[in-house]
Amino acid sequence: MNLKSLKIFCDIVSRRSFSRAAEDNGISQSAASQVVSQLEGRLGVQLIERSKRPLVPTREGKVFFDGCRKLIAQYDALEDEVRTLHDEVAGRVRVAAIYSVGLHHMSRYVQEFMSRHPKANVRLEYLHPDRVLESVEQGQADIGIVSYPRNTRGIESEPWREEPMVLVCAPTHPLAGRVEIGLAELHGQRMVGFDPDLVIRHEIDRVLAAHGAEPVVVMEFDNIETIKRAVEIDAGMALLPEPTVGRELAAGTLTTVRLADAEFVRPLGIIHGRGKPLPPTATRFIDLLRGHAHDVDLSSETVVAHA
Repeated sequence: MNLKSLKIFCDIVSRRSFSRAAEDNGISQSAASQVVSQLEGRLGVQLIERSKRPLVPTREGKVFFDGCRKLIAQYDALEDEVRTLHDEVAGRVRVAAIYSVGLHHMSRYVQEFMSRHPKANVRLEYLHPDRVLESVEQGQADIGIVSYPRNTRGIESEPWREEPMVLVCAPTHPLAGRVEIGLAELHGQRMVGFDPDLVIRHEIDRVLAAHGAEPVVVMEFDNIETIKRAVEIDAGMALLPEPTVGRELAAGTLTTVRLADAEFVRPLGIIHGRGKPLPPTATRFIDLLRGHAHDVDLSSETVVAHA
């Protein structure tokens, strides 16, 4: 039994799939299955219910998974601590970010971090908001970047930055020529919105209702990039974080209108597992993000203006 085998087992349970865990670890599916069989043989118990889809651990498997996950986290922290002796950052940090933050912010910060610490390793993954939370809770990511962060039993969060919300529309839209607009004026307007199960949709609905506005939602999507494409073809207007439309503003495919009567922002936050030791490299990466909390970044091509 070795740490690699324990990690493969934990990945199988977390991913609920032999094939996905095998791909994550660069081995074949049969090799991943063999690892579990060897662990079961050593322990004398069944660890995974193979007849169920997706895969689920047995009662014994759940206990073993919880213990193995802690062992792996402790070893990773110890390894990074040793590597970063004498102030040399040489460990690994695994970052999960929601798509809109990843596409418009994180790549630049990863490049800056790697430039400062060439021996460090950063694995950046863009995920759906629910998957970011799951990835951090299950130890697949050291830290996560999410919107509307909150503390849970398994997650600790801290505020990072706030992005102003603006009205976004196609240049041919009747509202495109406005400098600013009151939210009440959006009543009855065709709107491209977020999926109803997303927190940002709940917040948009709440703010609009507080101003007596009820737009006609004509399309719903779970990500900002698809919403922008729908707005570009003038399917309707949208309320989006201002930094996420910088590229389209520069290209002239979208235009924005300032919201006149509301301080409406999308908060972003940094999350990590509650009660889990953060590797030193992850702590250094968080410090870098904190230093960029007040950056002005309206486009993925724009040079960051430091406060």
